[in-house]
Amino acid sequence: MDAGALSVTLTDSQDQPIFEPGPGETPIWDLVTVVGLFSSELDQHALQVTLDEALASLSLDSCPLTHLEDQDWERAWLDDFQPMCFANHFWVCPTGMKPDTENAVVMELDPGLAFGTGTHPTTAMCLEWLAANDVSNKDLIDYGCGSGILGIAALLLGADRVYGVDNDPQALQATNDNCKKNSLSQSRFKLYLPGDFANALRHEELQQVDIVLANILAGPLINLAEYLTAMIKPGGIILLSGILREQAEEVISAYEKWISFSPPLYQADWVRLDGIRKN
Repeated sequence: MDAGALSVTLTDSQDQPIFEPGPGETPIWDLVTVVGLFSSELDQHALQVTLDEALASLSLDSCPLTHLEDQDWERAWLDDFQPMCFANHFWVCPTGMKPDTENAVVMELDPGLAFGTGTHPTTAMCLEWLAANDVSNKDLIDYGCGSGILGIAALLLGADRVYGVDNDPQALQATNDNCKKNSLSQSRFKLYLPGDFANALRHEELQQVDIVLANILAGPLINLAEYLTAMIKPGGIILLSGILREQAEEVISAYEKWISFSPPLYQADWVRLDGIRKN
């Protein structure tokens, strides 16, 4: 930044996964690749000298400078996000890219800075379940709503109301924006930070729902087991994802006191669990 970088990106130099940090946490990998983006108007030779001197003072080697061709960065992510179909009739599409298909249910989506486009196995497996099962007139909780993709899918597929929870205000904004894109009233997808949601439950402003969705991570899912299952009506359904294959048994064990699970569904290294709350 001292050398004039417009942005700096830190990435994993090896294969050391760091899962979603808690609020206020900024974990870092043991070995990090640092990439700076500089204006092409800068003198490249002078920039190289400045960087080499700064790196040498830290006992680090010189870094290479490469030219990055300009492009439409705001839409570049669309290279990896094309219309996707689930259960033969439900489509998730970037804004303005509707499929030429009759009788399709279509969601328009721009995820913004929040997780959830449908390309990741955890989201895709949840979307497949929603599209393949009858959610008509159901009330749902989408815990860790991200871009709102799962809750919006449920509403477009006939659900009555969704309560979305996320600890990132930008996720709530992304969900709200995507509701507007899909002409869904804000009253049908009510959004909460976790503390506000807990207060609403405490004051009985919210009742038990038919389905709870939680596509987060195994650690939080285990910690929230009793909390999430208490939100489900007896005979209601829970859908859990964000779980690695080797974590599935531990998650099942945390919930089996209250939930009767179907066999797990696997996609690549990820697992989706669905089950029914016992009476």
